[in-house]
Amino acid sequence: MPETLDYLIIGAVAALVTFAATPVVARFATRVGWIVLPDDRRVHTRPTPHVGGIAMFVGFAAALLAAWQLDRFSLVFDNNSEPLGVLLAAIVIFATGLIDDIRDLSPPAKVTLTAFAGLVLVWFGVTMFYFRVPFLDVFVLSDDWIPIITILWLLVMTQAINLIDGLDGLAAGIVAIAAFAFFLYSRRLDDLGSLIQPNIGPLIAIIACGVCVGFLPHNFNPAKIFMGDSGAFFLGLLMAVSTSVVGGRADPDSTAYTPGQTYFFLAPLFIPLFILGVPILDTLFAIARRAAKRQGVATADKGHLHHRLMNLGHGQRRSVLILWLWTTILSGFVLYPIFTRARTALIPIGTAAIALSLFTVLHPEVRRRRQEARDATDQDTSQDAGTNHSENETNDQPQGSLEPTEELPRPTAGD
Repeated sequence: MPETLDYLIIGAVAALVTFAATPVVARFATRVGWIVLPDDRRVHTRPTPHVGGIAMFVGFAAALLAAWQLDRFSLVFDNNSEPLGVLLAAIVIFATGLIDDIRDLSPPAKVTLTAFAGLVLVWFGVTMFYFRVPFLDVFVLSDDWIPIITILWLLVMTQAINLIDGLDGLAAGIVAIAAFAFFLYSRRLDDLGSLIQPNIGPLIAIIACGVCVGFLPHNFNPAKIFMGDSGAFFLGLLMAVSTSVVGGRADPDSTAYTPGQTYFFLAPLFIPLFILGVPILDTLFAIARRAAKRQGVATADKGHLHHRLMNLGHGQRRSVLILWLWTTILSGFVLYPIFTRARTALIPIGTAAIALSLFTVLHPEVRRRRQEARDATDQDTSQDAGTNHSENETNDQPQGSLEPTEELPRPTAGD
């Protein structure tokens, strides 16, 4: 059985290979013209390569190969078709994103190919076994439901990561934090004997974290390269796999949970919804916003969470850091109680959330932007009032009146 240190070594391999491969990919992409130009919707100001997913995939493949070579991971790889299924599905979803980066695929084509990647996962058994609904029951998924749930889960994850990829380093940082948090969660389940083995989930989670950590130095503002759809779709698949095979395979009959930790294990499949709360909420808001405007779900706009933070007055870096911190807080909300038995476990998390909320809305830049908006509004109002006053004075004169003339002298008697 692999130990936590073994997983961390694999994560380091993924990070180092991705870090080394990214500049090579950036130079190659620039040479062949795989770049994205600035426009009204994007916030970058210079042509930038947008196929960073290639470096991520190379890091993933190297880390998976390294794990396969280690005897500690023999339980995960021996007589288990799931690693091959994840690799093949990753190739499909990565190729889908790469083609979209280079040639632009239609939304139906992307959904179809994503569904095909989901079917590859189903074929090789990379699926969830249980679906636990809080306070109701645990449902054992039948063969009819497994493909549907797997494809829907994959679509949700890929679109959530893709939509949040709007600022330098945003998606990579959020996935790094979320993947590491979910890795810790899966290790805790394993320590309690509540995770059905063999399970590839912890390995995929730490590799996802590693490739993001290796990619971030090149992607943080000002970015030298973007991950593109190839990277966003690929990360979405890694998160979909790790969350489904961990959350959907936690033993529902386990009695290892202490009373104070019951809520943590109440619905393992809902844990990723908390950890990935930022991109999932952004996705839901985007769907609702575009539905209200009667636009297609794939229609691009500037109404995402990161755009709204920038409209408040936060710069790119500060907006990214704020959303990273929100992901950390949501991850802490899930993880902190399981590692402590204190009844006041959530107090630090709540305090941090309140502090971050106040920082977001009361930062000096935000107040300055609001004051500038008020001043501009007051100036416009004053100008409008002055214009109306001049018009009223002009309108007060009777129409058709003559200009006043000098009075002629009256004639005298001697004239």
